[in-house]
Amino acid sequence: MKVFMIGGTGLLGSEAARELIARGHEVTALALPPVPKGATLPPEMKIEFGNYLEMTDDEMRAHLRGCDAFVFAAGVDERVEGPAPIYDLYKKFNIDPIRRLLPLAKECGVKHVVICGSYFAYFAKKHPEMQFTRWHPYIRSRIDQENAAMDVAGPDFDVAVLELPYIFGTQPGRKPVWVFLVESIRGMKGATMWTRGGTAMVTVRQVGQAIAGAVERNRGGNCYPIGWWNMTWEQMLRIVHKHMGCPDKPIRTIPKWMYAIGGWNLRRDQKKRGIDGGLDMVRYAYLQTSELFIDKSLGAEPLGVTDDDIDAAIGDSIRLSLAVADKKADVISMRGE
Repeated sequence: MKVFMIGGTGLLGSEAARELIARGHEVTALALPPVPKGATLPPEMKIEFGNYLEMTDDEMRAHLRGCDAFVFAAGVDERVEGPAPIYDLYKKFNIDPIRRLLPLAKECGVKHVVICGSYFAYFAKKHPEMQFTRWHPYIRSRIDQENAAMDVAGPDFDVAVLELPYIFGTQPGRKPVWVFLVESIRGMKGATMWTRGGTAMVTVRQVGQAIAGAVERNRGGNCYPIGWWNMTWEQMLRIVHKHMGCPDKPIRTIPKWMYAIGGWNLRRDQKKRGIDGGLDMVRYAYLQTSELFIDKSLGAEPLGVTDDDIDAAIGDSIRLSLAVADKKADVISMRGE
């Protein structure tokens, strides 16, 4: 198949391109410059640099015509802050592109679409009584993104949204999401203070497999919760400590109310700076202290994801994060456009 991808030089997009090309598909990517220093992109991937948000519909049609599949591996996540209401920013980068590009793709004869989403959407649907979309603009945006995608899906237009959890693995030259974690652990003297709870997780390679599997296997409109390992925070932190060189550092469990106080202080600081966050960090204490686990049979296995070395992937993430924290690595950060 001929696959057109937005975000092909990013962490997830480049791994998906590598997997798709290995399976015999042809990949063309539209991406923002620059390519991270040291990044190893598949040499067979055709790359055009540009901002799809600034392109006309006719320019996008020119990219989509003749393609069998479209992968949207762009957008922004919950780490992004901005002027209130922050939902408007998520709408710009995560929702409006789906509403615009999917009808264009369908018009141009594309048959398969894959969108990189968030596992928060899965838990929002699983626990509607918790009203996550009411309190967390980011989670609301991911649900709205899924709804926009499913509105266009049909028998002749396959659309898959991958509800992705914590992802470990690196792209040289790109700042990992885990820098905040190593800095937090370093700042805690004597013991690492963390909550109970835990999360599902996958490696970058497994995300690439899931994207390629969705291109090949998905039929109709479906949202796939993606997870392979389920770890408590304590289990994950012990691996992180090992790769940080402090394997014997104690881990102490803090109560939910203490975490919520930290969230309240963050929210107050954001208000003073005139910005908004994607998650209400006071109410997020419930999610933080829950076990956000996903059975691999729900999405990963049906899409053909295989086992990987999570310890090694965590190690790669932590080592690069340490290098960034120590200003020993030249990296670029995530951008939405």
